[in-house]
Amino acid sequence: MTRTEMAARGWDELDVLLVSGDAYVDHPSFGVALLARLLEAEGYRVGILAQPDWRDPEALRGMGRPRLFAGVSAGAMDSMVNHYTAAKKIRRDDAYTPGGRAGARPNRAVIAYTAALKGAFKGLPVLIGGIEASLRRLAHYDYWDDAVRRSVLVDSKADLLLYGMAETVLLEVARRAAGGEALKAMSDLRGSARLTSQPPEEGVRLPSFEQVAADPAAFGEAYRLAEGEQNPYNACPLLQEHGTRTLVVNPPALPLSEADLDRIYALPFQKLPHPAYREPIPAYEQIRFSITSHRGCFGGCAFCAITHHQGKLIQSRSEASILAEIDALTGHPDFRGTLTDIGGPTANMYGLDCGDAEARKLCRRSGCLFPKPCKHLRVSDRRAVHLLEQARRHDRVKHLFVASGVRFDLLERQPDYFDALLTRHVGGLLKVAPESTSEAVTRVMRKPGPGIFIDFLRRFREHSAAAGLRQAVVPYLIAGHPGCTLSDMVDVALFLREQRLRVEQVQEFTPTPGTLSTCIYHTGRDPLTGEVLHVPRTEKERKLQKALLLWHLPEQRALVAEALRLAGRERDGRVLLEGRVSARPVGRLRR
Repeated sequence: MTRTEMAARGWDELDVLLVSGDAYVDHPSFGVALLARLLEAEGYRVGILAQPDWRDPEALRGMGRPRLFAGVSAGAMDSMVNHYTAAKKIRRDDAYTPGGRAGARPNRAVIAYTAALKGAFKGLPVLIGGIEASLRRLAHYDYWDDAVRRSVLVDSKADLLLYGMAETVLLEVARRAAGGEALKAMSDLRGSARLTSQPPEEGVRLPSFEQVAADPAAFGEAYRLAEGEQNPYNACPLLQEHGTRTLVVNPPALPLSEADLDRIYALPFQKLPHPAYREPIPAYEQIRFSITSHRGCFGGCAFCAITHHQGKLIQSRSEASILAEIDALTGHPDFRGTLTDIGGPTANMYGLDCGDAEARKLCRRSGCLFPKPCKHLRVSDRRAVHLLEQARRHDRVKHLFVASGVRFDLLERQPDYFDALLTRHVGGLLKVAPESTSEAVTRVMRKPGPGIFIDFLRRFREHSAAAGLRQAVVPYLIAGHPGCTLSDMVDVALFLREQRLRVEQVQEFTPTPGTLSTCIYHTGRDPLTGEVLHVPRTEKERKLQKALLLWHLPEQRALVAEALRLAGRERDGRVLLEGRVSARPVGRLRR
């Protein structure tokens, strides 16, 4: 991180300089740290500028001009999501900053850091990546501007954009750059995007930036076309004109093999923040005793960015690799016997994959579970159960929890994992994410409906009672999602009361760039079905929806009463506000 540290390693210059919006934690859960270790393993000299002052060129020149290129990431979160709440109010903290202080990174960090590097080092090749660049690689709706913005590659003036997890493509960029090839000339890299005045003849041509910025229907069409090109085994390049140039987004990178993934997680991570820091980093405190077992998610939820960044294909590490990391982690100076998590985006997807290689090559689905599970999906829990058994047997592991989210609709087909989870790996509260219990809303979200959730709750309670365990379900729910009316949310509140569920925190829908839900929010129409949908846009309606989810809190009673009146559901107030028993099936559910 400094010239002094370079000198201690005998370096007179860097090969690659990486700039991150996060503090530097040498842990594989932090993308820049992982990529830096991978480049180092290939013999490159890497420097990391973590949260530099983008307004001061000297802050960027401390380790000198890198020989090959600089790479920019906003960090583990989109910088606008990091900075602002769903109500567009400034957040007071940042979990990825020492002391949890806000303001250590700029708004639109990819653009700001790239401009700062270009100013500090004239002519330096710069590539951009990370989740902010991934989700903004095409023309996209920006909630904070309430407008369609150009590809972040155009606005940042970077030479190349890498999307997805980027290990394979970054190594290829470094290899070619070391051979003298310019970043702008690298036209055939999977998982990359570039600008050109001579686009290829082959590819899926999307409506231009100018068209999607002016016409919501064109925006929806661009989303529909791009959605069909996410499978790395059959995707075509995407072509989108931005003025006189064309943005070319090459097909996604192929998934990493188990051996490649094992190699990455065997790199010599210190699992510690850089010693220069004197204050705790909240995000590190959360994950320092956790293990990543896999990446990717085939859930296909409309509001989720994971599939657009990590992909839907599950890439799992070997059991031996995970157990070796556990063994090393138990030697951490602060380890006291508790592993806080073994999981990934969805814990019970470890070891799952498509059972038909030919079908996988032809697949155009964005997920494998909606509207019903794909017949080719293999959901055996054998690998996951055996992994948990072996981890529990480690002589220095006293407690092992699964804190990652789980798909409750998969658990019915994973009885042994369900048993292990409830009896050994839940700390009294199991967090699941139905997101809504309204049939109409879960359909828009691409989530399982309320009937499946009821079955899960019944099995959870029966199983816990049989095991003599006092455990509860904590449901995560979203207020203000496209397609959700006040009447839909009244049904959700009635469902919660009937099922004896209470939520203490509610997530308000934030239109994250690149997702299906954000497209619906902007256009008012589902681009894949053509259905016109209600979109809660006003602060008042979103506030009322949130109040309905918190109907049990006394301070929400006035807002709940107003929501019931506006929805024409005053009779249901006798159930919610007066505690009477419902005279009809709650939420008009149908099994």
